[in-house]
Amino acid sequence: MFTGLIETLGTVRSFRQTGAYYTMTIEAGFSSELVTGQSVSVSGACLTVTRNDAKTFDVEMMRETWVRTWFGRHMRSGVRVNLERAMRITDRLDGHLVLGHVDGIATLREIRGRETREAVFVPDDRELLRGIVGKGSVAIDGVSLTVIDAGDNSFSVGLIPATLGATALGELKAGSVINLETDILGKYIARLTEYQPKKKKGDYLASLLSL
Repeated sequence: MFTGLIETLGTVRSFRQTGAYYTMTIEAGFSSELVTGQSVSVSGACLTVTRNDAKTFDVEMMRETWVRTWFGRHMRSGVRVNLERAMRITDRLDGHLVLGHVDGIATLREIRGRETREAVFVPDDRELLRGIVGKGSVAIDGVSLTVIDAGDNSFSVGLIPATLGATALGELKAGSVINLETDILGKYIARLTEYQPKKKKGDYLASLLSL
């Protein structure tokens, strides 16, 4: 479990396929503090540490992760990634609950404004928009952000200078592809309202709201 507040930026030094898995080597400032088996969010994907030394660490992922994220299409040596270690149960939850389970990818259509910016994204799978609501939360490459607007084909988020300066989001431009994770609470509500064989969706949603 993560908060969506990025600890540091890392640099991918290599990536390779090892049997049924893919291995990525990342250089990061906290590499020496990691432990084998620990979870790290790499641009929004929860991955397991398999090796580390004073400067770099390795993470492994299955093909499902490689295909579902932008890693499989745009990964290259030297690219920077957002990094966050798993939250402690006693930590303040300053972002929102981020699982590190990427739902899919989205493409940046445009950025509006100069200082405080509004970034508009179009998901590859438009069904993901069902889990995105205005003033709700999403994780973009692992960064917890507030949704400004959610439409039928796209959604937008606000990007303040502090976020742009501390994360790899500052390098985004029109056409950039990001990892998208929608809010876990929205996923549960969507699932509960769509699968109710003995009740109408509207009736069940009303019972939820009355709790």
